[in-house]
Amino acid sequence: MRLVFLGSGAFGIPTIEVLAARHEIVQVVSQPDRPAGRGKTLTPTPISQWALERGLPLVRCEDVNEQSVREAIRATRADAWVVIAFGQKLSRELLDGVFAINLHGSLLPAYRGAAPIQRAVIDGCAETGVSVISLAERMDAGLVYATASRPILPSEISDEVHDALAQLGPAVVEAVLARHAAGTLVGATQDESLATRARKLSKAEATVDLATVDAGFARARINGLNAWPGCTVVVGELPVKLLRVEECAPGDGEPGVLGADGRINARTGAIRVLSIQPVGGKPMGIAEFLNGRPKLVGCRVRPFVPPTTTTAAG
Repeated sequence: MRLVFLGSGAFGIPTIEVLAARHEIVQVVSQPDRPAGRGKTLTPTPISQWALERGLPLVRCEDVNEQSVREAIRATRADAWVVIAFGQKLSRELLDGVFAINLHGSLLPAYRGAAPIQRAVIDGCAETGVSVISLAERMDAGLVYATASRPILPSEISDEVHDALAQLGPAVVEAVLARHAAGTLVGATQDESLATRARKLSKAEATVDLATVDAGFARARINGLNAWPGCTVVVGELPVKLLRVEECAPGDGEPGVLGADGRINARTGAIRVLSIQPVGGKPMGIAEFLNGRPKLVGCRVRPFVPPTTTTAAG
């Protein structure tokens, strides 16, 4: 098949690799290069970089619905468009008469929106998956053509779930394209009564009060926020990011106090810190962290409160 691929994030890499091996990618469309790193160097999206390395036709645009861009993409007369983590809404004029599908990182209608993978981890879901859907006016509300699921393991962080779900994409997208080509594709309408939203992550969420929450809540929140914005707490007087934790049996200490083995009792249950990062430092295991900071054992772990900035009058 002749395909247009619209994507930006790394979530689409496994799928575009398979599609390029089995079909003809006549156009790749991605977001513009953005400043990245400390030097703010203009950097292509993961999909743009992948296309550039292989010499595929590439359009990088701020607005895919702008007339000249729209006409150029439609002029390819592709058999199908595949959209994965693109980051722009496609207009009715752009999609008119086009067969287009989207790979979404949840089992729809659950977790429609911007952060489905992280929200599933934060909410402590036992299972998640991907859905291939038609594009609709309302976000992620199209017909469901195919799904694939997997469990979320107790100590998995959101980055790991993201990568595992990305690997589910090629098979379900290929299956949908094959049924479309054969004229046998049928979609299922989503049950609106089961729809939930995966709202964007916020820096306001990026901490936790371990003394007042259950261990399961703390584990899910910390592991779900791992990639961004992270979960920052203060151990003694040192701000740190908790990167990965697991649930464990509670110890003898008070809730919210760091033990020598990285255990912190919660309101009920306990968590053990597996990976930690001092703010401005490097990630490390809890043993390495405490070897260099033995005085932090027995310190209270408090929520991080960002400093407020004030502007002098006059």
